[in-house]
Amino acid sequence: MVAALELYFDTVAEQRIKTLWRALTAAGVNNQGEHSHGRHRPHVSLVAAHELDPVAINDALSGLAVPPPIELTFGHVGQFPGGVLWLGPAPTNPLLELHAEVVRRLDAAGVEFWPLYRPGVWVPHCTLSMTARGDAISTGARVAFDVIPLRATLTSAAVADHNREIYVPLTRTRAA
Repeated sequence: MVAALELYFDTVAEQRIKTLWRALTAAGVNNQGEHSHGRHRPHVSLVAAHELDPVAINDALSGLAVPPPIELTFGHVGQFPGGVLWLGPAPTNPLLELHAEVVRRLDAAGVEFWPLYRPGVWVPHCTLSMTARGDAISTGARVAFDVIPLRATLTSAAVADHNREIYVPLTRTRAA
């Protein structure tokens, strides 16, 4: 099970990625749009863990604009071991600075998350598929290359754990 602090995109970018998910389905590549619960939204995760306490995260990030309106350009396709196929944004200073500040505040609050989401290790990405193996890797990459570069603006955030039916938008999304 995975819980994450997810950053969401403007409506146009979200719809373009959902269209990409449908194109992956049409090409025979399992993707995030096909999960049985149907609640996944295209996003970039700042941190992830087996469980996250939405109240603790909201309190730790009090007064911090999460997210500020950061503009991203997705310009590459990547893969993690285990079949994770993703779109990668250029790692801009505003995105990296936001990530570092969120991690600093969560650490100060004692909120634990996976080491792969630490500064210097974290790879910002928008997951396309969790199960792309074999031919699905090259097919999925080919389909994804048709939509990049893809511009997006970060507009909202939430703690999401769909397996536990938790979805809690951050209530303090603008600096105090």
